[in-house]
Amino acid sequence: MSPRVLLVEDEPGLVLTLTDRLRAEGYDVDSAETGEAGFRMARDGSFDLILLDVALPGRSGFDVLRDLRQQRVDTPVLMLTARGQVVDRVLGLKLGADDYLPKPFDAMELLARMEAVLRRRRSGAPAAAGIYSFADVRVDLRRAEVRRAGETVELSSLEFKLLRYFIEHRGELLSRRDLLEHVWGYPAALQTRTVDVHVASLRQKLEPHQAKPEHIVTVHRMGYRFVG
Repeated sequence: MSPRVLLVEDEPGLVLTLTDRLRAEGYDVDSAETGEAGFRMARDGSFDLILLDVALPGRSGFDVLRDLRQQRVDTPVLMLTARGQVVDRVLGLKLGADDYLPKPFDAMELLARMEAVLRRRRSGAPAAAGIYSFADVRVDLRRAEVRRAGETVELSSLEFKLLRYFIEHRGELLSRRDLLEHVWGYPAALQTRTVDVHVASLRQKLEPHQAKPEHIVTVHRMGYRFVG
């Protein structure tokens, strides 16, 4: 069956263009032009992926995403945003987005992102066992649970997958290309800042001093090393 996609976007020209392109690629596409309509359709429908604009009339994409996750709607969400600030991207990821794509974007990149999200969804999380601890952080790899100083830390599925990959490759230098390929499933040549955004979000949640990280360390011009 064709993957069902909900496009929540208020620009008629973009809706028409994306709908035509996605259908030509084999997707079954429905659309909504307001946040409220998109929320209702996402809540009540059975979609494989939601493409969610941030700047929507009446109800922002952030609000829609937050309310969907609060109602335990776990459909993957790829956010479309004209906002370029890292803080806005981090906010979307913290609310439960699976990925983001700044406007304007190339249709081929959008398709690659969609395919990667759907591939992760189909394959699910690989089995893992055991407890890993560093500093005041305790990671239950089997249950996908993280606690810091005894308090539960809410991570998105991608944040947890990234943290687990860091743990499994402790001490190794991991380039952004490595992480994109093995955590996101993106083509190695794809250029994106999504790794940096997810790392910033992880640091905010797990590092005692985000400005001077002790566990997820940046290796200048090369990538990251986990030393937890």
